Formats: sequence, structure tokens, C-alpha cells
Amino acid sequence: MLGTYTRLKKAGILPIWAADHGVGTSIYYEDPEKNVVELNVDNFGNKWTATEFLKAAAEAVPVQIDLDKMIAARKEGASAWELHERAFTGEFTPEETFNPGTRF
Repeated sequence: MLGTYTRLKKAGILPIWAADHGVGTSIYYEDPEKNVVELNVDNFGNKWTATEFLKAAAEAVPVQIDLDKMIAARKEGASAWELHERAFTGEFTPEETFNPGTRF
């Protein structure tokens, strides 16, 4: 997913926001007709662990992420799981946050 973000960014296509939802990480884009397109990746390797996470974190709120900070951490050797854990603690919070409630 980070590779797709980088490829689209080089083409001048920037997301409107990105978030780690716990169970998955998503990047949201807006097309020319103002439709929102979501790209996502699962953070867990199977349905059982994802379900257990949801049971334990029923009140989990999506954490906004700065994808460039996440890419820098990946280049420094962080695994995909470490990126999720670090994102969910707020380490990759963007300078300017986005309120999806005002957009969708």
C-alpha cells in the first residue's frame, strides 16, 4: 500500500487522509467527480486475530497517519506490524489532521 501511495504521489495524486483503524490501514483519495476511493490493507494475518482485536478494542478510534513518516520508518527497517503498532500509538500523526465528518 505504501508503494501505491508513493507511485500515485509521484503522479501528483494525493490522498485526502489516511488512517490506521486497528484492523486495517486505509488511504482515502477523491476522484475528479468527488467520489471517495479507499485503498486498504489488513493489519492482521487472519480473521481470528482481527476478531480478537475487535473484541478487545471495541472503542478503538481510527488514528490518522502521515504516510511520509510511515515510509521513513519502513525505510529504517520497521516491519509492517511495527508500522501498525507505532501508528496506533500516534507516532505518525500528521501535522494537520483531517475531520472526515466534514467531508463524507
